[in-house]
Amino acid sequence: MHKTESASAPSGVRVIKKYPNRRLYDTDTSSYITLAEVKGLVMQMTPFVVLDAKSGDDLTRSILLQIILEEETAGVPLFTEQILANIIRFYGHAMQGFIGAYLEKNMQLLTEMQQKVANQPGTMSPEAWNQLLSVNNPVMQGLMGTYLEQSKNAFEQVQDQMQRNSEQMLNAMGFRRPA
Repeated sequence: MHKTESASAPSGVRVIKKYPNRRLYDTDTSSYITLAEVKGLVMQMTPFVVLDAKSGDDLTRSILLQIILEEETAGVPLFTEQILANIIRFYGHAMQGFIGAYLEKNMQLLTEMQQKVANQPGTMSPEAWNQLLSVNNPVMQGLMGTYLEQSKNAFEQVQDQMQRNSEQMLNAMGFRRPA
């Protein structure tokens, strides 16, 4: 964890302080808030940072992980045991940085796809959403085809960047690629 003082938080970023009693204090509203309210900030795409009130350490990641844990145990989990096991296997592996960047790009692509669907005119019933999201629906097939193409491109971009970084590192160490 790195130290971040609330005074150095970027302008427009909401500062939440976490106290030793595990309570969260929203400096914007001058009130204590719950983890559910922090989740609300995430859902509203409100930029925020969670700082340890005593040390100033940035605790944002641990709070986000805590929200994910609560969501995973509260209802229908997003992650299967297999996905979680595979994620764990990448920690400490040479591919760890690559996987993080790849997952981030894919989540961005999925979010963009979700926004395109949500921006369709009119209010849709749950049945209409189910029909739209059906794999057999031509609209969804087109969106998924676009997503898969973008995902492939994101994978290739991250892979190319890793290759360039590796070559730079090897060149700096005196190793040259055979001609």
